Amino acid sequence: MDLRFARVGDVSCERPVVGNIGPESEERWFDLRPLTQDIDGSFLAEEGVARTRAALRSGALPEVSIHGLRVGAPVARPGSVICIGMNYIAHAAESGSAPPTIPVVFLKPSNTVTGPFDAAPIPPDSTHYDWEAEFGIVLGRTASYLSGTREAADCIAGYLAANDLSEREYQLPGAAGQWTKGKSLPASTPLGPWLVPADQIDAADLRLRSWINGDVRQDSTTSDMIFDPPTVVHHVSQYMLLEPGDVILTGTPEGVALSGRFPYLQPGDVAEVEIGALGRQRQEYFRAARPVPKGSELSENERVSP
Repeated sequence: MDLRFARVGDVSCERPVVGNIGPESEERWFDLRPLTQDIDGSFLAEEGVARTRAALRSGALPEVSIHGLRVGAPVARPGSVICIGMNYIAHAAESGSAPPTIPVVFLKPSNTVTGPFDAAPIPPDSTHYDWEAEFGIVLGRTASYLSGTREAADCIAGYLAANDLSEREYQLPGAAGQWTKGKSLPASTPLGPWLVPADQIDAADLRLRSWINGDVRQDSTTSDMIFDPPTVVHHVSQYMLLEPGDVILTGTPEGVALSGRFPYLQPGDVAEVEIGALGRQRQEYFRAARPVPKGSELSENERVSP
């Protein structure tokens, strides 16, 4: 039974659904609300995947249509979004860095999470906004000071696709760098479209691709990762408490604008990210506008909208 967990509906009003993929790729969707009001840490920690499979076998979930509905991030706002930097050898090289010998860890605010097809704002003064196709881990158990990678693997509920959007001019210049500034911008973490259970995915050999305006930018596989998902979860658990529903983004392969081979994102561009069985996402980019001071007006040429 191949499952895809998703959340559909308007922003802040998403409802949980599950897709059951049949033997001939027939896709049927079912309402998850008889089991949970959302796909969140509590649902995942309480054997949500196993309970969903049992409910589908018993016919306890009503079938629904999701055609025409907005797709939100497949997991409700996580407590933490943890990122691993330079986790592909070729990407480290194009960034001008040696491959790390231990995972490079940084955080993104959870309020950067957005849906996989939502319009994406480029900051008002940004000139170096970059895409990063990433393979994401979703935690299903609390993890702290794990003893090894086998225990870490048992903490992984599933996987998802992500785009870790980064403003390089904010992130990299200066003696110390400013990673938090470059990685914290609004709507800079599109997730989804689906959360796929870990036991359905061969995390060692997934194809990752990205396109800008239909042209391929990234084309790699998770076999090129330096640190695999269990190693990442084990390492991070030594330094912070991981909770069910938390998301870890495991790094991006080569082919980003930072390489100097491609232009940075511009208003009107379309970015797409696809990772194997985890699905494909798509964002159209627009220039975010600064708030208009009370009592002032913008000219027609200054008005910017998605």
